[in-house]
Amino acid sequence: MEAHRGEFRIGTMCEVLGVSRSGYYAWRRRPRSEREEGNARLLATIRRLYAESRGIYGSPRIYAALLEHGVACGRHRVARLMREEGIRSKTKRRFRYIATKRDEMPSAPNRLARRFTAKAPDRVWAADITIVKTAEGWLHLAVVLDLFSRRVVGWAMSATPTQTLALEALQMALANRSPMPGLLHHSDRGGQYASASYQELLDEYGIVCSMSRPANCLDNAVVESFFHTLKTELVYHQLYRTREEARRAIFEYVEGFYNRTRLHSTLDYRSPEAYESSVA
Repeated sequence: MEAHRGEFRIGTMCEVLGVSRSGYYAWRRRPRSEREEGNARLLATIRRLYAESRGIYGSPRIYAALLEHGVACGRHRVARLMREEGIRSKTKRRFRYIATKRDEMPSAPNRLARRFTAKAPDRVWAADITIVKTAEGWLHLAVVLDLFSRRVVGWAMSATPTQTLALEALQMALANRSPMPGLLHHSDRGGQYASASYQELLDEYGIVCSMSRPANCLDNAVVESFFHTLKTELVYHQLYRTREEARRAIFEYVEGFYNRTRLHSTLDYRSPEAYESSVA
């Protein structure tokens, strides 16, 4: 009744629900119990953390964030409060992949072999390209991820999927991280990654090349998962008028949120930055 006071008359609700008006007003005057006060404080914190996550955190990540902030609470209590208040993670579209046939090109063997973990930073990188729709046309995004922390260590954006696009993402990763020789670099067999300029840069830094099997995007599942996360948490909720508008939004998401703040279940609910710092 209290939640609908602005929509219906108190007398009407009391009559429909079989509650006396005096009983309702007596309930309203009654002070809240200690448990109710605690729930109200916890709910306020949940709402703040949910807003800071841009509405993408469900109860497991909210619970982890609460513990990180020193808030003692139970997992089921958090889930119940969020359910009762209608606080839920943004709805995600079903993940689909489409296998595409590529022309035969020089390629490397699949050395990664779906071992999507690494013992330390800059031991295994994975790269790929995706597209983002704007009113001006497609924006192509190339990224390089570190499989140890799931951190985006290099990225580049362009109106067209040129060889330069992938090369710029790799150059950013190399400048940011300065990896030792022996790093394993995994990608698909696309022309951007099989190109002479890309392969020469890998050779220059002593990087070992690995490529997915033909028409098997799940061989690069971690980057596919990142693209799915990016789109379901950001892109699918926006209408970009220009490529520049999409660029700014993606930059802010990757550098301001994903790498530094977003909690990853595979990292024990820590951000990539925090996870790397914990082993430094």
